[in-house]
Amino acid sequence: MILIREVNSLSLKLLERIYRQSRHHQVRQRAHCLILVSQGAKIEELSRIFQVSYKTLYNWMSRWESEGVLGLYNKPGRGTPSKLNETQKQKIREWAKQQPRQLKQVVQKVKEEWGITVSSKTIKRIIKMLSMSWHRMRRDVGGEPDPIEYKEKSAQLTQLKQLEDEGKINLYYLDETGFCLILSVPYGWQEIGEYLTIPSRRSPRLNVLGIMNRNNHLEAYVSFQSINSDVIITCIDTFFPQVDKPTVIVVDQSSIHTSNTILDKIEEWKESGITIFELPTYSPQLNLIEILWRFIKYEWLEIDAYKDWKTFVASVEKILREFGKEYVINFV
Repeated sequence: MILIREVNSLSLKLLERIYRQSRHHQVRQRAHCLILVSQGAKIEELSRIFQVSYKTLYNWMSRWESEGVLGLYNKPGRGTPSKLNETQKQKIREWAKQQPRQLKQVVQKVKEEWGITVSSKTIKRIIKMLSMSWHRMRRDVGGEPDPIEYKEKSAQLTQLKQLEDEGKINLYYLDETGFCLILSVPYGWQEIGEYLTIPSRRSPRLNVLGIMNRNNHLEAYVSFQSINSDVIITCIDTFFPQVDKPTVIVVDQSSIHTSNTILDKIEEWKESGITIFELPTYSPQLNLIEILWRFIKYEWLEIDAYKDWKTFVASVEKILREFGKEYVINFV
């Protein structure tokens, strides 16, 4: 057994908290070691558990004895000094934003500009430290919602969710999307919280209209033809021939949702207990069914599904059919 002063109860609680929550692996490891030592673990056990030498264990204990909690953390200056200063790192960040998918070009620029040879892994590590991450780009929706209307509608949606949780209403989300053989939008290095935009491209589509609630219940209509207002009316009337409690259907303000044909139908739906809730313009994030479309396109559709049109259509239909069983989303 390694001899150290007794770890008091307050220190032990702190060590347990660090062991559970620290984002640094080495710090968690040292805290765990001290906890085991306080429980009477022998040096042979510790060496086997942590795969380190007796000297390393001795150093951990010595630093704990002399520095306390601070001894768990690495001191500044450990490791190989960086080849790049802060100004150069900021310049690398700018180059990565200019070439979000081609870090090899950034590596080349570093060599040409400063005569420094670095690897793509080094560039990745630097730009991660500068709050950039590898995530999907987004198509540009073309505008911003009115901030006052957005705030009001968001608050109303929150109230509707609460009423649904209390069992007073049914809340559904309606939207249309298209699936095609063109692969999903690519990933690239971008600022955390920012999304580069790329132009949309036309292609043959499998069109889907979906009406979904937060309990993973989905009613879907699939067509090779365009979906218009008449199709929406038919689907709502078919999916909700009668309702047992007030039902709210959330829709965006696309033209097929605000056409005269739909407007003429709204009063009739109200009389049968169905209310249409219009979202602000340019607010797809408020429509939860958009999350379902993203999961299908970017998570659930396998690469093999794109090998031919027949396989692709069958794969999409399978996911739609098994949503809520094999495919589930936790809408918090």
